[in-house]
Amino acid sequence: MTDPVKTVLVLCTGNSCRSQMAEAILNHDLAGCVRALSAGTRPQPKVADGAIDALRQAGLPADGLLPKDIDAVLDEPFDLVVTVCDNAKENCPIFPRPVPRIHLPFRDPHGEPLESFIAVRDEIRARLVPAVRDALGLPLRTG
Repeated sequence: MTDPVKTVLVLCTGNSCRSQMAEAILNHDLAGCVRALSAGTRPQPKVADGAIDALRQAGLPADGLLPKDIDAVLDEPFDLVVTVCDNAKENCPIFPRPVPRIHLPFRDPHGEPLESFIAVRDEIRARLVPAVRDALGLPLRTG
């Protein structure tokens, strides 16, 4: 019997960069174990081009990524909420039921060159994937 897929919400302020990259990375690296969604407390009109480019350069899917308001996902049954910026942590909404939370802030590369987005992407992959795995008690994959 396989364990059910856990749903993770990655929350940021603008939902245009860090949380979008985290959503794509978690869905790729923890596929079959985690379904990640992202949202923002004050979403921007579009995902940052640098975030899309950084994901694509790593061979990660970036199609269909759109900033979403937290209200659009509040009714989802989340197993974990991850805040990736201090502002989102401070303004994190009250969910309909208790949800475990972790806070793992990342620098905002918005408006910086592509190299900054790549550095943040790599940091998200190095720090967030193991943190989510640990928080949800997921086994390490071998192979």
